[in-house]
Amino acid sequence: MTLTIGVDVGGTKVAGGVVDEHGTVLASNRRDTPAEDPAGTRDTIVEVAAELARDFPQATAIGIGAAAWIDAAGSTVLFAPNLAWRDEPLRDYVTKAVGLPTVLENDANVAAWAEFRFGVARHADSMVMITVGTGIGGGIVLNGKLWRGANGIAAELGHIQSVPDGHPCGCGRLGCLEQYASGNALVRFARAGARQEPERAAKLLELAGGDPLAITGRQITEAAHAGDGVARDAFAQIGYWLGVAMADLAQSFDPEILVVGGGVVDAGDLLMVPTQTTYRDQLKQRGRFAVADLSAAETGNTAGVVGAADLARRG
Repeated sequence: MTLTIGVDVGGTKVAGGVVDEHGTVLASNRRDTPAEDPAGTRDTIVEVAAELARDFPQATAIGIGAAAWIDAAGSTVLFAPNLAWRDEPLRDYVTKAVGLPTVLENDANVAAWAEFRFGVARHADSMVMITVGTGIGGGIVLNGKLWRGANGIAAELGHIQSVPDGHPCGCGRLGCLEQYASGNALVRFARAGARQEPERAAKLLELAGGDPLAITGRQITEAAHAGDGVARDAFAQIGYWLGVAMADLAQSFDPEILVVGGGVVDAGDLLMVPTQTTYRDQLKQRGRFAVADLSAAETGNTAGVVGAADLARRG
C-alpha cells in the first residue's frame, strides 16, 4: 500500500492527511493559518506534514494545494491574495525541511484532480470543475492530465468576464464570474433583496437579527430551506450565472463532465437546480448533439488533501 501526505492550505486553516492509493484518508491533522505571516504559514505547513510523516514513516511524498498562483515548474508560489506570499519557493523549502519529495499545486486544481480520480468524474477522461466558495476557482483535466497552461496558472475560471462593465472584482477587472456566482455574491444578492423586499425576507431577517448587513451565507442556506423568498432568489441568481458559465465551458472544451464543487455546493438543489436549468437552456441550440453532464462534486471537504496526496504519488 502506497501512502502519501496531502496538505490543503487556505486562508484560515492548514489541513493535512495521510492518503492511500484509493483516496482514503487514514489520518488527519490541522492548524490555524497565520495568514499575515508568510514565514509562519510556511512553517505551519512543515509542522503539519512532518507530524504526519513521523506517524507514518512509510509515506513517500508530500502534495500541497495552496490558494495561490503556482509557477509552471510547480515550485514557487507566485502570488497568494489571502496568504501574503510573493515569489515563495515553497516546494523546495518543504522538501528540505521534512525530507520527502514535494509537489506544489493550486488548491482548485487539486480539488478537481480529487474529483477526477475518486469522485463523480472518476470514469471520465476529461472534465472541467468550478469550485464555488467565498470566491471561485477552477480545474481542468484533458486526456487524463491536469491542464496547467503555459505558465502554470490556467483555469482561473472565476475571472472569466460575465457582465461587461459589471461589479468590480478584486483582480482588477469588472464583471468577473466570481462577482456573480460565488459565496460572496450570494451574500450580496441576499442583503440587497432583504433591503428591497423585507416582507419576502422575513426568515432571513429573523436569523440576522433584523439587520440586512448581518446576513451570512449559512443564514441564507437555512432561510432558503425554510422557504424564504429572498434567500431562494439569491441562490437562483448565482445558479443562473454559474449555468451560463458552464455552458460556455462546455462549448469551449467539450468535456465528458462538468462538475460544481466547493463549499456552496453543500446547499444541494438550492444551487444545482437553477444551475442545471440554465445550463440546459443555454445549450438548446446543441440539442441534437451530446453535451457534458453537469453534476455536483462528491469528494467534499477532503478534496484538497486527497487531490494533493494523489498528485504527489504521481510525482
